[in-house]
Amino acid sequence: MRNKVSIIGAGMTGSTTAHWLADKEIADLVLVDIVEGMPQGKALDLQEALPVVGKDVRITGSNEFEATAGSDIIVITAGLARKPGMSRDDLLSANADIVRNATQETIRYSPNAIFIVLTNPLDVMAYLTLKVAGVPSNRVVGQAGVLDSARMRAFVSLELGISVENIHCYVLGGHGDEMVPLTRASNVAGIPLDEMLPAERLEAIVERTRKGGGEIVSLLKTGSAYYAPAAAIAQMVDAILKDRHMILPAAAYLNGEYGLKDIFFGVPTQLGRDGVEKIHEYSLNNEEMAALQKSAAGVAENIAKLKL
Repeated sequence: MRNKVSIIGAGMTGSTTAHWLADKEIADLVLVDIVEGMPQGKALDLQEALPVVGKDVRITGSNEFEATAGSDIIVITAGLARKPGMSRDDLLSANADIVRNATQETIRYSPNAIFIVLTNPLDVMAYLTLKVAGVPSNRVVGQAGVLDSARMRAFVSLELGISVENIHCYVLGGHGDEMVPLTRASNVAGIPLDEMLPAERLEAIVERTRKGGGEIVSLLKTGSAYYAPAAAIAQMVDAILKDRHMILPAAAYLNGEYGLKDIFFGVPTQLGRDGVEKIHEYSLNNEEMAALQKSAAGVAENIAKLKL
């Protein structure tokens, strides 16, 4: 039986996710959106592109959640995008209603699905999805650190003129301005970053990583990033459906790890066919742990606003 992935929200991020996934040829795809004709049109356009690239995937667009029935993975991208000057947290109230409805509807038709959440504020929306779906915590994960780490890798590559394949960066914490790029654990072909870059350049890259989403929002003016977030989702879907047991920085539910409980937070997360298989813990120094705690406090404050 073929894998099935349903993407809730057929805007730029959702449709680009479908594009990346269709190219991987690992699942049939469903795009769902409230805008009549839009998911159907994008699905058909993408379906017609597949003979050109030689991929056999069935892509469906719908305005009804029934189309998602029997999904292995539900990807939630639906929600309002940031506008210039907005933080991810500014989206909390409006997007909570959207994510709540998407979760309630999809769990009805796919009771065994794994949820990947992208809607901002990411960590809070992943927490909301878990509570609304009422599933074990291994079946909900947020896309955050894969994107943030990729941004940091891109910036290091541009700075050094070295292939991104040689660059390994790890960003933990909440998906926001208080995220924690672990420069001590990051490296270029095994060489620590602080040996490859002057301190002031490394700090500039760390700061640009934290503000990476906002930089794109300010440039686009009418939307937010979608190529890189969608590619990050596709990597997570691939890790799950192919049972890779792959360790990726992602927002997972913590129950004591890193000294944190009852919170979704960006940590090294091992992904396989059952979703989150294991959370790995870095040995952090006092400065890193303090930064992580500060980031967690912001996430916990926003979770409390949900009043679940």
